[in-house]
Amino acid sequence: MKVDVLLGLQWGDEGKGKVVDVLTPRYDVVARFQGGPNAGHTLEFDGQKYVLRSIPSGIFQGDKVNIIGNGVVLDPSLFKAEAEALEASGHPLKERLHISKKAHLILPTHRILDAAYEAAKGDAKVGTTGKGIGPTYTDKVSRNGLRVGDILHNFDKKYAAAKARHEKTLKDLHFEYDITELERQWMEAIEYLKEFNLVDSEHEINNLLRDNKSVLCEGAQGTMLDVDFGSYPFVTSSNTVCAGACTGLGIGPNKIGEVYGIMKAYCTRVGSGPFPTELFDETGKKMRDLGHEYGAVTGRERRCGWIDLVALKYSIMVNGVTQLIMMKSDVLDTFPIIKACVAYKVDGEEIDYFPFDINDGVEPIYTELPGWNCDMTKMTSEDEFPEEFNAYVSFLEEQLETPIKIISVGPDRDQTIERYKED
Repeated sequence: MKVDVLLGLQWGDEGKGKVVDVLTPRYDVVARFQGGPNAGHTLEFDGQKYVLRSIPSGIFQGDKVNIIGNGVVLDPSLFKAEAEALEASGHPLKERLHISKKAHLILPTHRILDAAYEAAKGDAKVGTTGKGIGPTYTDKVSRNGLRVGDILHNFDKKYAAAKARHEKTLKDLHFEYDITELERQWMEAIEYLKEFNLVDSEHEINNLLRDNKSVLCEGAQGTMLDVDFGSYPFVTSSNTVCAGACTGLGIGPNKIGEVYGIMKAYCTRVGSGPFPTELFDETGKKMRDLGHEYGAVTGRERRCGWIDLVALKYSIMVNGVTQLIMMKSDVLDTFPIIKACVAYKVDGEEIDYFPFDINDGVEPIYTELPGWNCDMTKMTSEDEFPEEFNAYVSFLEEQLETPIKIISVGPDRDQTIERYKED
């Protein structure tokens, strides 16, 4: 049995949570393989709205096994708040959720360090969410991190050493802070974390595969935020691409099956960093308002722009995407003209590939297509799609050389239309 991987192809916020929720009935297991509580996955169904930060999006579907993998960084305080809210709404987490002992812990001092580093950068700040993600991954690769499994073995001594090291750095940065309440809540959350099933997730997943269980691997953020392949240095601190599923869960590359690439019908970005197709006019504002483009975790306004096919081709390539899923198609319902970036102009030269650096001097070259000017939110079949929308989808498939298998026409679980259905 192979695992299927689902990940974002743009700068995050593509709608991965909803798609995982829709696809989960086809799988026995949903496993999150990277990222931290800076990644909010929003799901809407039965008149309720949920925002998941660390917990896999398959948690709402019956008796599925949900795994937080070793590639995830976990903040016990934020996890406790998220988990208790879900349990209060009737979802039995302790029966469904397994947490890797090798997942790294976000310490209270990591969050303070995050703020201190951003303050020190001034105008050159990356625009982090302030959740301590970067400092936690830094400790991980420098072999100074604490892992979930450490809470069961000589934890007090390990925590004290890590805290002392961080406090020395904060003193050197002359950053003022008060850790008292943050640390108190965090220690309470550590005790709560011990109530869950803490596992060697690499063994668990491979054993499940040997038992012919189907596994869906869920990524966070998006490909263009990947620490290696994204718009560096304005990226996250982990590998958001398909390869991250292997390192973040402990599965071999030969175990990868389908790779679902999720994209919006347009493009958004949160925080600092380059964004070639960003719109600064009323069109961009209209996209943001119609798409309710505000961060699920941070509440920050998302920057909006037309779809970037140069970046998408690159994302499809580095991930080995086998099928595409297009979200928020309905947001473009009232635009008379739809634009798609098909190339860049860099230093007067037209290129159709994603270059080493897009931070300066990249001008998008657009193809224009007619809009469909009708409400698609009530549509339940691709047979109802207007001719102009079908033309847009066909254009994207031709340009990206990958089939668009699923199209979303609204935020609810039921507003999802599957194409190319097998008879």
